[in-house]
Amino acid sequence: MAIKAYRSISRDGKRIMTMDEFKQWLKKFDADNDGRISKGELRNAIYETGERFAWWKSRRAIKFADADGSGFIEENEITYLVDFAEKYLGIRVIYI
Repeated sequence: MAIKAYRSISRDGKRIMTMDEFKQWLKKFDADNDGRISKGELRNAIYETGERFAWWKSRRAIKFADADGSGFIEENEITYLVDFAEKYLGIRVIYI
């Protein structure tokens, strides 16, 4: 399932999503429903965006966004993941 819950494409080619849409999209990949995103779950999400090297980008995203070093992206770390997605995954998250 590719990212379909986006409003439009920006001039620079990024998919535009609201924060709620981003969280809902990410939640679809939480396979064990623990409320956290693991490296494997993130790899699946990145792969579904059509990005190449999903395994490498998921490892990099965890390092980038995992503020407490738990190895998971938790609710309070989502904004760090948004920063990563905007820089490396072609997604722009808007706050409305």
